[in-house]
Amino acid sequence: MSTPHRSPRRLSLAGSALAALLTVVAVGAGDAVARVFPYGPRHRSINDLGNQFVPFHAHLWDLLHGRAEGGLLFNWQSGYGTSFLPDLGTYLASPFAVLVGLFPRADIDLAVYVVTLLKTAAAAAAMTWLLRTQRRGAWWAAGLLGASYALCGWSVIEASYNPMWLDGLIAFPLLCLTGEWALRGRRLTAAVLIVAVCWTANFYTAYMATLGAALVLLVRVVLTRQGVRSRPAVVGRAAGTTVLGIMLAAPVLAPLFLSSGQAYPGWVKEFRPVSWADLFARLLPATYSFSSPAVFVTTGTLLLVAALPFHRAVPPRTRLAWAGLTAAVALSLQWAPTHLAWHLFATPNGSPYRQTFVLAGIAVIAAWAGLSAGLPGRRALAAGAGLLAAAALWAGGSRLATTWGYVLFAGGLAPAAGAWWALRHRRLVLPAAVLLAAVLVGQGAATTAFGHKGKLGGLDDYPSWGRAHTARAGALAGAGGWPAYRTDPSRPALTGNDPMLLGGEGGSYYSSHTPEVFTRTMAALGAGWTSRGRNVQSIDSPVTDAVFAVGARLQPDGTVRRAEVPPLVTTRPPGAPAAYGDSPFANQELLLGARVYEDPRAPGVCRAGTEAYLWAPEYNATARLADGPAFRLNGNAPRNRAAVQPMGVSRGDSSALVFDRSAPARWALSCLDRGRLDTAVARLRATAADSVTVGSSGVRAVLPEGSTGTAVLSVPAITGWTCNGRPAAAHLGLVAVPLDGRTTTLDCSFRPPGLLPGAAAGAFALAVVLGLALARGRRQRT
Repeated sequence: MSTPHRSPRRLSLAGSALAALLTVVAVGAGDAVARVFPYGPRHRSINDLGNQFVPFHAHLWDLLHGRAEGGLLFNWQSGYGTSFLPDLGTYLASPFAVLVGLFPRADIDLAVYVVTLLKTAAAAAAMTWLLRTQRRGAWWAAGLLGASYALCGWSVIEASYNPMWLDGLIAFPLLCLTGEWALRGRRLTAAVLIVAVCWTANFYTAYMATLGAALVLLVRVVLTRQGVRSRPAVVGRAAGTTVLGIMLAAPVLAPLFLSSGQAYPGWVKEFRPVSWADLFARLLPATYSFSSPAVFVTTGTLLLVAALPFHRAVPPRTRLAWAGLTAAVALSLQWAPTHLAWHLFATPNGSPYRQTFVLAGIAVIAAWAGLSAGLPGRRALAAGAGLLAAAALWAGGSRLATTWGYVLFAGGLAPAAGAWWALRHRRLVLPAAVLLAAVLVGQGAATTAFGHKGKLGGLDDYPSWGRAHTARAGALAGAGGWPAYRTDPSRPALTGNDPMLLGGEGGSYYSSHTPEVFTRTMAALGAGWTSRGRNVQSIDSPVTDAVFAVGARLQPDGTVRRAEVPPLVTTRPPGAPAAYGDSPFANQELLLGARVYEDPRAPGVCRAGTEAYLWAPEYNATARLADGPAFRLNGNAPRNRAAVQPMGVSRGDSSALVFDRSAPARWALSCLDRGRLDTAVARLRATAADSVTVGSSGVRAVLPEGSTGTAVLSVPAITGWTCNGRPAAAHLGLVAVPLDGRTTTLDCSFRPPGLLPGAAAGAFALAVVLGLALARGRRQRT
């Protein structure tokens, strides 16, 4: 099956190119069949793809083009100011991410889609190159197996809407390649750099890929190295390059890990393995579930894996090693201790089988181990087909198995078996290869399309950039006045990260790193949330706008509400330390420093001329004043929390509060007196900073002479702020500095915790790598 007259490198390149091409064709065809963006009217940006990842890439676009508020360390646009380096390391550190800068900003959805396609194609190419490095064989067969890896069910169903997970799909074959270099004592510097890039791109899936690559290397060492000394030397080289590579990535990893510990707690759940019927059902094409492992890697590849134990051309030790490793990894998905080990010892929110791509990769490597030793015989193919048929029959007890899945499985198994057998005849090589490629593309496209059907039917979706986005972005840009005041995209929002997507410097923010201090502070002030507190919404209130210097707020009708507000730095008079209570209205007054609300004159009735605000965090329906429009509150504890809702100006008794469903157990109505608020704002402005200068990750303010009490920076008091050479204090959840009457300048800067230790670790690793490279070069010269 090999072509000896062409160089191995060119053949490997040809195989990688074939794998990438087949992958792009299959994914594009599946998307087109499903009629999702950019091939049809259906939205592609479901769940976190539209709510998080597209806005984060839009912010990266702004950074690349010099249009973002903030820099690599700090993001002034989200959550009234938050650390950005952990988000960069979690969502945007992939080398592919910067490609979004080549597209017009209005095409950010298309840019993310293209990046997703390129990542999937790169994974196919990387796996093909790895296979050809491990053992020689037909370049086109390696290309087919590489594409089947990139088109595994996990990739096209789960990772396709989590683009950073696709970096793990690329990392696994690359890290296995560094293991091959360790096996041969070659390319230490390149191996360290690859590990560093993989761990920087997405540490979460890189961790899983590293575990999988270690298992692959152990099998390779056992099969190819003999003796007590040679095996430990290989393992030591691989471990050394891995540690050095991770240390090189430490400037990003250290702040990321520390930020994760300071984030608002996510959803904690106990792992429960799926039934074996469900697991076998995911071997079939065209199945969908986020709660079971999507192991499908096309029928042609699965047949080679199933035939491996019966493939007599492969030495028994090799058969046992690769078949055993594949089975052991499959079993590890179902056992709680190993499940936790795969996931950094914490069951993840959402999909509990995020390590499935490693199993898919090991299955492909096992298939190549058999194929590169020779074509499987008739008995081996028959036995492998029998195993797959038995698994398919067992899957009949699962609700995940579909009619189309069985049709595609059966329609692919027979042609694949015939094609692998026909390859023994030279004249049939080309038609057999074309048939295998057709099965691969057809099943991959069908699984992609079926995944879209399941996701669009069960998950939230978000529209691609359109007229509504353009109109809102234009209104925000026209109203902007940063840093004199903030401009907030407000509610209702298009995504959980509208400030990054549309512009402005708002209060909403959704990330795995949403700080706990921010979530709790905003909740105390009456903010709503989704995603159990990690997707915090802005508060539509002139009181909190005054506190956070929001001078312009976008309204639902596209207009902008403006207000005179204090600057980013204000002062509070001396007094005893304060703490938030249960009432968001009292908490707003406490932070503002003045009484501006009054209680209803009668139950559910505000005094005429005041503005009614309703707080009902668990209420999930509409409410209204009797003579006003209805407003939707989205409370569904613990996942969702309804925000304080402005109900309109009261006209007295005719404006009684009405719940359109049964009144919730916990609610409060408060009445804002605009006159009192204007007086409080004027008082804050009178004692605020005379001037404020904002940098990419810092603030400098000049205070009135003789200022006493506390200077308050309207930024959440996340760890990392230093003011006037000392760690910043906190005032009711905001950055604060005690004043002694002599301080006239406030100089605050933000540095993500862990950045300096991470940089030191990275510098040490770089010095070691350079030293080893120089020493090796000196030895080669002598």
